[in-house]
Amino acid sequence: MKNKSLYTILVADDEPHVRSLLSSLLKTEGYNVVTAENGQHTLEVFRKESPDLILLDVRMPLMDGIETFKLIRQENDDVPVIMLTAHGTIETAVQAMKMGAFDYLAKPFNLEEIKIIIKKALEIHQISAELTALRQVFKGNQDIDNIVYKSSVMQEILRLSNIVSENDTTILLRGESGTGKDLLARYIHANSSRADQSFIKIHCGALPDTLIESELFGYEKGAFTGATTRKRGKIELAQGGTIFLDEIGEITPQVQVKLLHILQDREFERLGGTETLKTDARFIAATNKNLEQAMERKEFREDLFYRLNVFPIHIPPLRERKEDLPQLIEHFIKRFCQELNRPLITLREDTLSLLMLYEWPGNIRELENTIERAVILTPGSKITPQVLPQSINKYKSGSAQILSPPGGDRSLKDVMNDIEKQIIKKVLKETSGNRSKAADKLGISRRALHYKLVDYKLAEEE
Repeated sequence: MKNKSLYTILVADDEPHVRSLLSSLLKTEGYNVVTAENGQHTLEVFRKESPDLILLDVRMPLMDGIETFKLIRQENDDVPVIMLTAHGTIETAVQAMKMGAFDYLAKPFNLEEIKIIIKKALEIHQISAELTALRQVFKGNQDIDNIVYKSSVMQEILRLSNIVSENDTTILLRGESGTGKDLLARYIHANSSRADQSFIKIHCGALPDTLIESELFGYEKGAFTGATTRKRGKIELAQGGTIFLDEIGEITPQVQVKLLHILQDREFERLGGTETLKTDARFIAATNKNLEQAMERKEFREDLFYRLNVFPIHIPPLRERKEDLPQLIEHFIKRFCQELNRPLITLREDTLSLLMLYEWPGNIRELENTIERAVILTPGSKITPQVLPQSINKYKSGSAQILSPPGGDRSLKDVMNDIEKQIIKKVLKETSGNRSKAADKLGISRRALHYKLVDYKLAEEE
């Protein structure tokens, strides 16, 4: 359960002494409390404050509790409502429970019972919200605990990610599209103290300028044409958790100013609203743009850049860390065979060679799509070059040089070692024997390259 100070409870009762009693009790417990004295007032406060829980009296003037409850449910079918009832109205409170109220409290109140029921309602509501969020991001989350890698550069990235996940520092993930920035953001969140709170993603590049502000900050009823009810924005929904701003380089100057204000002062206003809201969400941003160049062109604010760039992590493209390819290929084959409910298949040697030679401009996303297509199109137990896209098959001549003559029924490990050996030779030739440059191009450390040269007896050939 989140810190109690992050919860706002609405106490709606026409009796001043009841409002006073419950307000004092809940404030002592650490909750924020707002009150209302009749049904109409309850709706007004509900729309203004967006409380996390409502204590609603069954009998109130102007509009009774049941009618008020129905109207609240029309606008929000999620917020937990606990009915307050005198002995003679318990049957009405039970009726409200059948309509979706969480529980009821009978007057005169048992103060310990009030605290227990409210805590239980908030905990169940939080779990329900987290389950909803998990269902929404399950596909993206299924690989969080199994980031596939072998290269030293990815080992270093995960080392840095584990360090920074322990605090609330703002992170900027940089790299080409498809390199895995989304997965790394989820990994950092899952390993942080906020892991049991929401992870909210907003794709800044996928939303038109007219929508991105309302998605980020939310809006009040009547803020613009079509705003018939209040809506919480992504930043508000990420309270206590993490908000992931993907493709941050696409946001407009107007949104940049508002985002800078949030990062500096940790507060914002909904569109059309005057109330200042606080946020304690952790911000992770990602971009495939060169933000330094965007700053030079006055397209991206310099002050916002430095607010975001507190802890930058660069994820290199797949072509610069081909050491990860065999593991990624094997991972995707297993996954898609399971999803398609078919026996596990493998790669033919010449197919693996082609995949190792290809430059992967679309990075891991392109590799994933390629393997899915290959698994679907393969009728037998071996994936052949014929099921690969033409863009990859054009590398056949290079493939023949690496795997000539064919290796027969060698193990996958032997095939990978052979391919790796030939690629190292090729890269060393391209870098004129410069081991530091070759290691950088291969995505491994200079020491790791030295060990491989010894293992493959390539050091003797230099």
